[in-house]
Amino acid sequence: MERIRVIAFDADDTLWVNEPIFRGVEAEFLALLEKYADPATIRERLVAVERENIGVFGYGVKGFLLSLIETAAQVSQDRLSGADIQKVIALGKEMLASPVELLEGVEAVLENLCRDYSLMIITKGDLLDQESKIARSNLAPYFDKIEILSEKDEDAYGRVLSTHGVAPGEFMMVGNSLRSDVLPVVNLGGHAVHVPFATTWEHEQVAVSAMDQSLWLTLANLGELPPCLPQQRPCFAR
Repeated sequence: MERIRVIAFDADDTLWVNEPIFRGVEAEFLALLEKYADPATIRERLVAVERENIGVFGYGVKGFLLSLIETAAQVSQDRLSGADIQKVIALGKEMLASPVELLEGVEAVLENLCRDYSLMIITKGDLLDQESKIARSNLAPYFDKIEILSEKDEDAYGRVLSTHGVAPGEFMMVGNSLRSDVLPVVNLGGHAVHVPFATTWEHEQVAVSAMDQSLWLTLANLGELPPCLPQQRPCFAR
């Protein structure tokens, strides 16, 4: 087998905490609209609006904020006051200014791996927001390349690998999302490591019962990754 020489990491909920910030804002949003509908109804509408808007606004805080405003207008039947709309916008601004909280052990893992591998970040979302988080994380020096994509599918990964002259067999992707970080990469013939996070966004969830889960490695945390690599264990074989 080809030797793995490039390891790429997802960012949100792989290197730092992200989804709990969204869920916290969602809870405040549900409370703001409780006079118009019950929380379950509002949340169901928000999930549907987000799904419709991903193709228009993409991923990230700004798209989420626009979906909040659209959901609020629908649920309130356009009765939401200007003051309440300002409160929703303020929630979005708070999200963009949230401190970057690294997951436990991340920096030690990167410091270990960067000695023997070329490291990349491959993430998706709003360009300015992701650039800001990467800068504030202080992790950028560990990475040789950073790619911020509008989507993470087979075509996107294929373009990234072609741009950087990396064969799929030399490439490993590490992330918390089976949909975005694992399945597209193994379908291309690359290696993938799934490190589940406590909470997964609905739009990233996939059913895995019928899949061959031997095609990727699942770890409890990033700290378990370095010991797997020198031996090139069979879980990475094709």
